[in-house]
Amino acid sequence: MFHHYSFGIKLSINKRTGKSVKLKSWKSPFDPSIGNFSCSTVERLRIIEVFIWNETSIYWRSGPWNGGVFTGIQTMTAAYFFSFQGGDDGEGNINIYYTVENDEDFVIFHLNSQGKLEATQWYDEKKEVIVTWTSQDLECDVYGICGAFASCSSLFSPICICLRGFEPRNIQEWNGHNWTGGCVRRTTLQCSRDNNKTTRRKEDAFLKLQTVKVPAFAEALAVTPDICRSLCLENCSCLAYSHDSVIGCMSWTGKLLDIQQLESGGLDLYVCTAYAELDRGRNKTLIIVSTVIIGTLVIVICAYILWRRTKNHPAKQWLFTKSARKKNNKAFQQFNKGGSPNVSPSDNVIGEMSQVKLQELLIFDFEKLATATNNFHLSNKLGQGGFGIVYKGKLQDGQEIAVKRLSRASGQGLEEFMNEVVVLCKLQHRNLVKLLGCCIEGDEKMLMYEYMPNKSLDAFIFDPSKNKLLDWRTRYNITEGIARGLLYLHRDSRLRIIHRDLKASNVLLDEELNPKISDFGMARIFGGGDNQVNTSRIVGTYGYLSMQGLFSEKSDVFSFGVLVLEIVSGRRNSSFYDNEHALSLVGFVWIQWREGNILSLIDPEIYDHSHDKNISRCLHIGLLCVQESAVDRPNMATVISMLNNEVASLPPPSQPAFILRQYMLNSKSPEENQIVCSINNVSITDLCGR
Repeated sequence: MFHHYSFGIKLSINKRTGKSVKLKSWKSPFDPSIGNFSCSTVERLRIIEVFIWNETSIYWRSGPWNGGVFTGIQTMTAAYFFSFQGGDDGEGNINIYYTVENDEDFVIFHLNSQGKLEATQWYDEKKEVIVTWTSQDLECDVYGICGAFASCSSLFSPICICLRGFEPRNIQEWNGHNWTGGCVRRTTLQCSRDNNKTTRRKEDAFLKLQTVKVPAFAEALAVTPDICRSLCLENCSCLAYSHDSVIGCMSWTGKLLDIQQLESGGLDLYVCTAYAELDRGRNKTLIIVSTVIIGTLVIVICAYILWRRTKNHPAKQWLFTKSARKKNNKAFQQFNKGGSPNVSPSDNVIGEMSQVKLQELLIFDFEKLATATNNFHLSNKLGQGGFGIVYKGKLQDGQEIAVKRLSRASGQGLEEFMNEVVVLCKLQHRNLVKLLGCCIEGDEKMLMYEYMPNKSLDAFIFDPSKNKLLDWRTRYNITEGIARGLLYLHRDSRLRIIHRDLKASNVLLDEELNPKISDFGMARIFGGGDNQVNTSRIVGTYGYLSMQGLFSEKSDVFSFGVLVLEIVSGRRNSSFYDNEHALSLVGFVWIQWREGNILSLIDPEIYDHSHDKNISRCLHIGLLCVQESAVDRPNMATVISMLNNEVASLPPPSQPAFILRQYMLNSKSPEENQIVCSINNVSITDLCGR
């Protein structure tokens, strides 16, 4: 039995007959025929979970149900506890259902055509239906995105990290942000070497991971935590265990897949680790602690000397504003001296750029921002990125602002914070978001921007209820505006700036739907006549990256090309994970372009026969921007000329071959690889050897 919408929700499966009640997606927002995605409940060895399937592949899972909440959904609070119920009804049926206590709690669940399960409610204050929860809000919500024996955290960049005692299976792919190969154990477990179960108790131990979504497909047993630990330790096949007071003991003997670090909720997971690896971790911690202590002493001494030198110079005391004095923040001092993690102080021009006078930038007190956002209430949440949450706020004078509050758990937060302040303070362009102020107090780091009432571009083009508001003319204007913003960064600003994280969620829309590029935490400033920089740390968002160690203007051009394809098609690049036919949107568009199926690439909401030529031209430009060779990609000045039809004839795009290489790495047989190569007129040697 299939449902597209569920007023409340009920999912069930009969263990004897296999008959199930599930949600099924539409094929597209405008085609009500059955789509590729389905949502169902699964019971395996007494453990109940909800899964979203992309045909037969897992696309998302909830984590184990403990009788009150789904332990893998960190937003499940007490409010959900009294609304969701489930379990075995005694007649062989495994049910999960949502009960409505009153009209205010009335929720509609919807599985959309992109495979997202959404909960929506009517808000009287705003007089509109609001999406209150979605199953895939972050990259880490995609099932198995980091592969086996790895943990995913959206608070860090890159988002995937191998568990302690493990290392990437393929370091080259891993550094290129293709994590699907996962990790492998660095040191073999003792009992595996000696084939003696009794020695493992002495030689191996457990690494505790706190507040995580535990891996998929556990085996359950109703025993105490101590017995659970002993059983796993004595069983050489047991790789990890967890214990919940309701579910009981859970253990894993296969690959540990789909571990996600949560900010709240979740369970503690104990991973069996070679004792030598734990010692290595302790030694590393000791080194880090010692370094921090020594570094702190050096900073204190330097700060004292600096204070002695500056206390008698009133002209320099503008630095010590009220909020800076409160915590004596060393970050502002570094900022005043021209220090920026991505800027070379030896470059005079860059040094001048980074020595921004703080009195030109409003310095906000934490209390003032807490009041403006109603103590950062969830109802004011506008979105969430890799380094924190963005809230809507209103100052006492009525001005609306957007407050980006960096997560305290983000180890790279200060670097990105200072980088964004440096980059945005002097940039002025109608297609770049305007920075209004900042705040640093203790562990709190916040940025204030002009408020964009229409939020981000992805909230429109990927939302079936809103994408119809963006007709072709509007989408073209947005595309051109983004291109002009990038051209300003690359060529027209005082310094050449590479954004490095351009994507739909980082393009904001004002009240007139004009685009403004935001989130400059990853941006890099070029000095002198540099054209490109080599980096071992590839940053950005997987799917928008050209996967090369060199970054330059052409890195942003590649991301822009992916964004153009998303704008025209209305398809999210990440929606192609686990798709058997194309690893990404780029691969899908390339295949359809080669076969002449242009109409299949156009969002039905913008299709108009009179615009066929212009839409096809934008697709062509998008493919030119995502060519593998950076030399072949046009610069942004040429892109704008192409968009304005100043370039009469566009060159044919070459294939984005890295897409094919990634496809081959995930294919099932050499024969299939050969077919892929023959279709695309390229040899396996060329693809795998480059």
